[in-house]
Amino acid sequence: MVLLEFSMYPIGKGESVSRYVARSLDIIDRSGLDYRLHAMGTVIEGEWDECMAVVRKCYEAMRKDCGRVECAIKIDYRRGRRGRLKTKVASVEKRVGRKLNAA
Repeated sequence: MVLLEFSMYPIGKGESVSRYVARSLDIIDRSGLDYRLHAMGTVIEGEWDECMAVVRKCYEAMRKDCGRVECAIKIDYRRGRRGRLKTKVASVEKRVGRKLNAA
């Protein structure tokens, strides 16, 4: 299983790019993978090929009317572990001793 965090956005489309980012979130939401949106990107959880397929769909949707697209990706693989979107945060909160403001 992987946690894949990415942000993808067009270059040269003005100050606010939320309408382009919203396309990606629609694709992510419809993928069926567990995910968390935060202010600077999105984390999805699934098998490698599933996650990369979602990133590719987001890229294909964005490049249709964007001449330049930037994407940053981080991947954390851990064999056999599922549900880490929740358990990683819970582990840190346990050590801190309180709930934190997590996405």
